Amino acid sequence: MSEKRMFLNMKLFYFFAYFGFGGLFPLLSVYLQEDVGLRGSQIGVITSIGPIVMIMIQPVWGMLSDVTKKPRLLLTFSVIGAGLVGFSYLFVEEYAVLVAVAAGVAVFQSAMIPLSDSMAMSYVRQNGGDYGSIRMWGAAGFAVSVWLMGTLSDLYGMQVIFYGFFIVLLISAYFAAGMPKETETTKVDLKNGLKKLSTIPEFMIFLVVTFLVFGPIMANNFYFGLLIQFAGGTLAGVGLAFLLAAGSEIPFMRMAGSWISRIGILGVLLIAAAASAVRWIYYGTGPSHEWIYVTTIIQGLSIGLFVPAALQYVSDLAPAEVKVTAVAIYSAMGNGVGAWFFSISAGMIMEWSSIVTVYVFYGAMSALGALLTLWMIVRQKKYGKPVLQHEGPEIIG
Repeated sequence: MSEKRMFLNMKLFYFFAYFGFGGLFPLLSVYLQEDVGLRGSQIGVITSIGPIVMIMIQPVWGMLSDVTKKPRLLLTFSVIGAGLVGFSYLFVEEYAVLVAVAAGVAVFQSAMIPLSDSMAMSYVRQNGGDYGSIRMWGAAGFAVSVWLMGTLSDLYGMQVIFYGFFIVLLISAYFAAGMPKETETTKVDLKNGLKKLSTIPEFMIFLVVTFLVFGPIMANNFYFGLLIQFAGGTLAGVGLAFLLAAGSEIPFMRMAGSWISRIGILGVLLIAAAASAVRWIYYGTGPSHEWIYVTTIIQGLSIGLFVPAALQYVSDLAPAEVKVTAVAIYSAMGNGVGAWFFSISAGMIMEWSSIVTVYVFYGAMSALGALLTLWMIVRQKKYGKPVLQHEGPEIIG
């Protein structure tokens, strides 16, 4: 396969893989509440089980890839598996079975992104190119999918999201079969790595910040649709809001490097945390769906700045021999533990009160994360800078 064709193949894989995720996860909680009739706490368990399953299963896929030396086959298998299991949502309504289906999707999903990222990164390092320009096709697929599937759900019913998930992942599997054969081997020594990292106060504090700020951001993907419907919006409106939110991330990700060089990594992280807190607290006041659409662009300030700055901060803090472990622990705290906690707590709060109270809680926790970041800035000025300032982030995900 020519180099040009390989890059196109990778871009299309990311587009359709994230198209599948975007069409299912943001609308799943609405389906579970409206079509299945589950309680808030039950929805919380279903939406929160995925992050925990992925933390446990991801290393297994990595070991399988190392042993078999066939990451492309494993990726194709995982994409098809996720599509098939996700399609089975259509045929079950029992709560326990729905939990099992959510866990099953997570088992296969936990292989898709790490394997594809590893193959893409390896290819770019060997052949040149820009990983970010490949990965951004995933963001585009996610944004377009939520808008399209939300519109189709308004027209034909919410069952369409499961047909879309299955069909699109089959298309993604075709491109998965044409991904590069090689992966980057990154060994994570969790025990020794955590022992070394625990001696770095800034790293341990930042893990708490990541939990408080990034956890609600991840959980919002499941509950944002319920908020918009509570405010009087439609399923098509849910899609529009996600399209605006995801689109707003791109310019801020591009600006993150210059912002870091001017005000420092912690300054950028403070802006991102504060923006998240303001957004969630505003949603907790119960605004109209029109104002929710307008304020979705704040997501650019939060995710668009937090992701590249946080990855750079963790990379700078960690000694060379434990950088991979540091990034893995950081990712597990935000995408795993944080997403799990704020998803399951949202379900319980929703059952006790309402969806707007969930966002008051998210806002309070994010504000706490912002205050902790401010304290880190004060501490850094008092004791000296623990990290170097860079012209820009090395990784933009």
